[in-house]
Amino acid sequence: MLSIITSGGVLGIDGYKVDVEVNLSNGLPQLLVVGLPDAAVKESRERVKSAISNIGLKFPNKKIIINLAPADILKQGTLYDLPISIGILSSMGVVDIQKVNEFAFIGELALNGDLRAVKGVLPIALKLKEEGIKNLILPEENGKEAGLVDGLNVYGFKNLKEIIEFLNGDLKKDSVKVDLKSVFNGKHSSGIDFKEIKGQSLVKRALEIGASGFHNILMIGSPGSGKSMMAKALPTILPPLSFDEAIETTKIHSVAGILKDFIVKERPFISAHHTASDISIIGGGNIPKPGLISLAHNGVFFMDELPEFKRNVLEVLRQPLEDRKVVISRASGMYEFPAKFQLVAAANPCPCGYRNDPKKSCRCTPREIKRYMGKISGPLLDRIDINVWVNPVPPEELSKYDEGESSDKIRERVIKAVEIQKKRFKDLPINFNSEMTPSMISKFVKLDSKAENSLNMYARKYNLTARSYHRILKLSRTIADLDGSKNVKLKHILEAINFKLSEESLLN
Repeated sequence: MLSIITSGGVLGIDGYKVDVEVNLSNGLPQLLVVGLPDAAVKESRERVKSAISNIGLKFPNKKIIINLAPADILKQGTLYDLPISIGILSSMGVVDIQKVNEFAFIGELALNGDLRAVKGVLPIALKLKEEGIKNLILPEENGKEAGLVDGLNVYGFKNLKEIIEFLNGDLKKDSVKVDLKSVFNGKHSSGIDFKEIKGQSLVKRALEIGASGFHNILMIGSPGSGKSMMAKALPTILPPLSFDEAIETTKIHSVAGILKDFIVKERPFISAHHTASDISIIGGGNIPKPGLISLAHNGVFFMDELPEFKRNVLEVLRQPLEDRKVVISRASGMYEFPAKFQLVAAANPCPCGYRNDPKKSCRCTPREIKRYMGKISGPLLDRIDINVWVNPVPPEELSKYDEGESSDKIRERVIKAVEIQKKRFKDLPINFNSEMTPSMISKFVKLDSKAENSLNMYARKYNLTARSYHRILKLSRTIADLDGSKNVKLKHILEAINFKLSEESLLN
């Protein structure tokens, strides 16, 4: 007897519909899975046999062929355990086949028949809804994640026995309901408050501007000056995620298997160690998986000790910083991973770290300094909007500083500036000033004559590239938004120029 069970899979970060075809026939007893299954899918044979036996049912002594269609796409993971078992039980007549046809199934089985959570549930649920599927059965732990999809009835269960009883009408079960209002309360659960940071007014200003327009930032200063601490404080002033942004980010974290809750509630902060490889940063592998910059989608990607990263790792960042996505080509097809992140980097000014330090002398030669800072290439620097020097605050002077502004107060200003940008770009596929194209810059960045003349003078003096010129304009637009100004004025341009062109003094 043939049963066809609806399920789903993940390709990249997108879901696709899978039909699990189960056929029971007379012949030598065996269970064969076809349709390009990976090792985990092939091993489902033993899990399914054991689960069915351990809930008190006799496993059929027949020839069982299972086809996962479409058969030309590699099937990965353990999520096919449940649909395979339901297909076998349907063919055995244990569950009502008509009822089964009303549902899609995904889930991993334990040997005793319990259900375990699986990865990639959200993208699969979104695709199943798109395909017209109305009901989805899965492990209880994945219920809320799939419940984010409006218009899809999601039912979470603890074990296979419960599902059989539900399908046969012996058990009543309500669909999963998710209260999104309680999820998005607009508050940050953790992080370093800006009021804990003594002094550093210029760096705080740089971070506020960066958070308001999603601009890339480079901080350079001697060890112990507070670069890492301020980078870790940045998430507390970032604007809240919109629902659409949260869904995008949750899809990536779900596929990567790092989803801590059923939805990503706050903008991610992902940090990379300087020993990280280029594949771990941008993604890849035989079966491409999202890298760290995709995990930082809609959030912050922090690179401490920037010159310590391998040159090839730094260079692979150039294209994603422009395109805001990663495209990986394999023989099996093209994989696209979103990567709209805010790059925040920190670096020492020289190998020993004490160049320009007011209290410690630098031991490095000019040649060593040039070689060290030269690891940060010009094209990468071109893509960084804000460059700021972080001067250390002497320990004996920390007590002299009053408590600074809290993150909540700074965040209020950031949110106001972001709301201005939302209105400005309401009919465009962007959210922040840093995403503007040259044509958008021409439309939305209006300079008075003094501001334009000043910018052109600096452009000639420093021989700016077109990219740097446009980044100054985008940065000045954000500064004007924070100021509540409709037009970009001279003071906004000068502040933007100061942050962008300070790379000359930072790196030389």
